[in-house]
Amino acid sequence: MSSTSQPDSYPDSTTAMWRGAIIPATVIALATIIGCTLIRHRPGLWGALIGGSTVIIFLGIHLLVSAISKNLDPIAVMGMAMFSYFAKVLVMGVLLLIVARTTAPATVDRTSFAIVALAVTAAWLAGEIRAFFKLKIGLPLPPRTDQ
Repeated sequence: MSSTSQPDSYPDSTTAMWRGAIIPATVIALATIIGCTLIRHRPGLWGALIGGSTVIIFLGIHLLVSAISKNLDPIAVMGMAMFSYFAKVLVMGVLLLIVARTTAPATVDRTSFAIVALAVTAAWLAGEIRAFFKLKIGLPLPPRTDQ
């Protein structure tokens, strides 16, 4: 076991993180999509679907980058994290611009988009944090040099 790899007792940490995040996010997405559809009808459905799927895709990319980079040097991990964050912000801005310019508010409800996006984000992050704490992975300490 190298100092940058995970202990062998945690081979399914990526799966646990995915499960911990996707289950609550999906439950909240479905509940808010149904709610927005009942309240705002078809525009609410479209706004909620776009908002929920966008959040799940973008936060899923974060876990994918984490899984790919878990055995890399910490400097490389930081570089990948910064690049993926910048790319996600840029793509999100382009997506929002496209939705705003190509759809009418009567077709895609902006309020439903925002409510579902925020709710799914909160559920995803809460699930991911809970899953991480359940893993109980400790950071390896450097060897003592004062002996």
